[in-house]
Amino acid sequence: MKKYMEMNKEELLKEKTLLDKQYTEFKSKGIKLTMARGLPCEEQLQLALPMLDVLNSKSDCHDASGMDCRNFGGLQGISEARKLFGAYMGVIPEEMFIAGSSSLTFMFQCLSNAFLAGVYGGEKPWKAYKKIKFLCPVPGYDRHFAMCEFLGIEMINVPLHDDGPEMDQVEKLVKEDDNIKGIWCVPKYSNPSGVVYSDAVVRRLAALKPKAKDFRIFWDNAYNVHYIYKDRPLLNILDECKKAGNPNMVYMFASTSKFTIPGAGVAFLAASKENVDFLSKQMGAQAISWDKMNMLRHVRFLKNMDGIKTLMKKHADILRPRFDASLETLEHGLSSVGVGSWTHPDGGYFITFKAKGCAKRIVELCKEAGVTMTGAGSTHPYHKDPEDAYIRIAPSFPGVQDIRVALNLFCVAARIATIEKLLK
Repeated sequence: MKKYMEMNKEELLKEKTLLDKQYTEFKSKGIKLTMARGLPCEEQLQLALPMLDVLNSKSDCHDASGMDCRNFGGLQGISEARKLFGAYMGVIPEEMFIAGSSSLTFMFQCLSNAFLAGVYGGEKPWKAYKKIKFLCPVPGYDRHFAMCEFLGIEMINVPLHDDGPEMDQVEKLVKEDDNIKGIWCVPKYSNPSGVVYSDAVVRRLAALKPKAKDFRIFWDNAYNVHYIYKDRPLLNILDECKKAGNPNMVYMFASTSKFTIPGAGVAFLAASKENVDFLSKQMGAQAISWDKMNMLRHVRFLKNMDGIKTLMKKHADILRPRFDASLETLEHGLSSVGVGSWTHPDGGYFITFKAKGCAKRIVELCKEAGVTMTGAGSTHPYHKDPEDAYIRIAPSFPGVQDIRVALNLFCVAARIATIEKLLK
């Protein structure tokens, strides 16, 4: 079959008539499916249920230091958790801060505290500056952008390549403007494109020479062990920052949200000891301690890094058929006519589709026929994708058959929207 770009107007109109009929048939089926967010599916949620029985009335509720986890205290987290998740992050326990169950909440707290009281080594709180700016690699994570927008932080788009952010632009911008206080990074199986930062990019980020002395890299390593097809290595940015003479420039965030129980996991930060101690003073103003019983539950369930790896292999085995079905359906439905392009991630929770200037229309058509996608534009600050191109597809939650139904509809919608764009 001809590619749509090679068809004349008459051929496009004929093709659209056929597609409109298929679309009407989809609408008549009463489909109600969502591929909007990267939710773990039922099978994944079942994997961590035994963790709820780890602690019982006969269990020892004390950590290795002897602290009673049922009581107040231990603001930075219990010793076993700092050791285990320190190994997970590639740092020593003294460089770990365990707090709550949500890494996103922890990121927001760090941003808020920087506004109110500054960061370690900074001259003054961020609120004292007329304008605060952040660099945002795009396509990127909508929750990061929402935090900045809520706090009035101006966001600057930076292209995200297959090996990480456009570093020539990053280096130039941070060197020239002391209002730029940070950059968002999802360095491994990034949300939404699945990119893994190269060693060269990690080293260049670690060696940045920002004009702002209180600049921070917000390193959201949410998918550190979330491989599906291949476990890709990632250089330890804190080690590289130390080598480059910038030991305090990075905050590394992660949580267990997508390998134990979302909303009831453990969130943590890795950073220099100076940063951890400084953040502890700030956090101490808002909390006495976090849920240490949950930390203890996680440590006894996961046990060690081998335990985490064993669990994540089970997650990968559950997710792989869903990603297989997604990629096969997109290939079958769109390759022959040259409509759009899409990522083939080795891990993470998303596939990114790049349309030819009609992403909003594709999402609209899908919604009208009963399939909810993440809103077009969500991959960019202020929901403004200048190319109207990027759509995030989340295959984790639906079953394989539902994925095929949803993405067959998506393919029809993408073909219709592309033809409409060409006819204009």
